[in-house]
Amino acid sequence: MERQISIQHGKETIAASIHYPAGNVRKEGRCKNRVPLVLICHGFVGSRIGVDRLFVKTARELASSGYLVVRFDYIGCGESSGDYGREGIESMISQTKAVLDYGMSACDIDPTQVTLIGHSLGGAVALLTAASDRRVKNLVLWSAVGYPFNDIVKITERKVYDDAVQYGHADYLGYEFTPVFFESLALFQPFQEAAKFAGNVLVVHGTSDDVIPVDYAFLFQKVFWIRPEGRCDKEIIFQAGHTFSDGDHRAHLLKVTKEWLDGQEAAQTEWQHWMI
Repeated sequence: MERQISIQHGKETIAASIHYPAGNVRKEGRCKNRVPLVLICHGFVGSRIGVDRLFVKTARELASSGYLVVRFDYIGCGESSGDYGREGIESMISQTKAVLDYGMSACDIDPTQVTLIGHSLGGAVALLTAASDRRVKNLVLWSAVGYPFNDIVKITERKVYDDAVQYGHADYLGYEFTPVFFESLALFQPFQEAAKFAGNVLVVHGTSDDVIPVDYAFLFQKVFWIRPEGRCDKEIIFQAGHTFSDGDHRAHLLKVTKEWLDGQEAAQTEWQHWMI
């Protein structure tokens, strides 16, 4: 079952969809009556639907396996109110935490299985949120942005940034971007912040991604592995593009993600049995 919801964030309203876990999924362990929570963070000028319905399919797939999933539109995107180009990364992190607040209260959540899935710029935001919020235990990065300012300016082209600085605003795909947005991108460095997250991570990237370099996946794995705790797994999907739109590539992405998430839950159950 799924339904559309609205989450208040300051003066704005975040539009979201919540997918409830299938009732026929049997679980074991001390938290067998609790459900794992997954939040999906979309990318630059995206929405909770995703390109070719990536996030819809992901949410439904995970819900059918017993996960409570929330996908949402950042302010100014999709059906949310507000102006996207006026919000910086700090606001996106705050919005993600507001949605996490809602998700944690929407059901009897297993606090040991709270996951953020982030795609592209949403990957950077998910990482930065996880690094500053101890409630997040697992992190899944799909084609994640590593250098927010450089990566986004490359997408918009330099002229959009220059116009925003010169005139106070600039148009890109109908969105009006302000200097505040670009300035916030320059303030955050996901590769440096990665060390602050103590949970487990899955990094997935396609070799044919012409938006965000696949090399980032190897860099992310390296910085996550040098942490004192938490592991990092990596999956490189041959010839997959930035949005995993090819049917086989998408199936591979969802299979790897679901199996990895199931593995985190199984490991936690085994740890609980050992403690008992």
